[in-house]
Amino acid sequence: MDGPDYYIPAAALGLALAFKLPGMRRNWRDPLLRSVCALLALAASTFFFAAPPTITAVNRLVGVPNFSAPLVYSILTALGASCLVLLVNWRGGPPEQTRTVARRWMYGYGAVVVALNVLFFLGDAPVERLRDLDTHYAGTPYIREMIVLYLAAHSVAAAAMTAMCWRWSRKVRGWLRTGLVTIVVGSLFSLGYGFCKSAAVLARWAGADLDALSTSVAPPLASLGALLSAAGFVLPLLARRVGDHWSAWYAYRLLGPLWRELRAVVPASTPSVRIPRWAPADLRVTQRESDIHDGLLFLHPYFDRALRAEAHRAALGSGVCPEQARAVADAAMISAALRARAADPEGRVIASAAGAPSAESGPAASFEAGEGPHDLVRISLALRRSPVVAQSRRTTAPAGA
Repeated sequence: MDGPDYYIPAAALGLALAFKLPGMRRNWRDPLLRSVCALLALAASTFFFAAPPTITAVNRLVGVPNFSAPLVYSILTALGASCLVLLVNWRGGPPEQTRTVARRWMYGYGAVVVALNVLFFLGDAPVERLRDLDTHYAGTPYIREMIVLYLAAHSVAAAAMTAMCWRWSRKVRGWLRTGLVTIVVGSLFSLGYGFCKSAAVLARWAGADLDALSTSVAPPLASLGALLSAAGFVLPLLARRVGDHWSAWYAYRLLGPLWRELRAVVPASTPSVRIPRWAPADLRVTQRESDIHDGLLFLHPYFDRALRAEAHRAALGSGVCPEQARAVADAAMISAALRARAADPEGRVIASAAGAPSAESGPAASFEAGEGPHDLVRISLALRRSPVVAQSRRTTAPAGA
């Protein structure tokens, strides 16, 4: 593997981290978000600092031959710990227990990082080795122990990730399962990396030469493992975000028929707050819901509860579920109220509303009491598609005409 083979994945992971940083600034107390950002940063750093050109530059900058070795091993060890901490925060559970387990992994692997650097400076590695340091110094005191320690820590993390994610994946479905299985595959590649490196080192101890496993086979396995593990963590979070965004835009579109009818008949009920074109979908849905509620409050003097009850019975008789029947009944009453308002341009009904039903009855009251956007979506769809509403429009004379 050459420089671009390292720098391209590092850039891709850095770009993913850049997209996460704004959310990190807004919700820096979220342990899951912090863990995701740490994972992306460490994965990008692993690729960047493990590239042979970077290794040469760091060694020359520091002035210590092979100084990049403990640096890369430390980052790789921290990456394994960050994966475990992210998994712990991802699974959730009692907060105190989650924090305790996460701290144990961090403290344990933090101690490994310290030991790696101490062993390196106690040892003697005077000849710079860009690709085969593990096998070249496999018999050197202290350097040998450093190599064994980092391989052991890396393999333990990969094995723990494989077992934990596989057990969890058997209990869940959807994108979460896909992400967990992807992490399992990535962890298996990481285990393969550890196996190849360890086999090459053991062969050196036995007087054999399996250096190709360390220099040619292991690096691609490590790259695939890191990329797949990072993708497995990010994929469910990204899918959920995209799904939420799509659901918001879908709800915004479905609310259109009800919103347009109310705004067309009662345009001056309450001025709509202007939001920029680049506003997020959930903010647009909130604005559209607010406009609908304002329109319903404006129309409440024209609501006919007897008509609603009749439409409700008709909807139930057509075989729809009770929840949908309520939406159809509300849509029929709103439709009649819109026609009544159109037939009363001078607002005589509103002027005489002192003795009329208050806003505490009818759909406006139920919406103000906390019915959610799904109810408005059902009413909007019924207003446009329900045969009961269509029949009500044909047979009901406008109130107040």
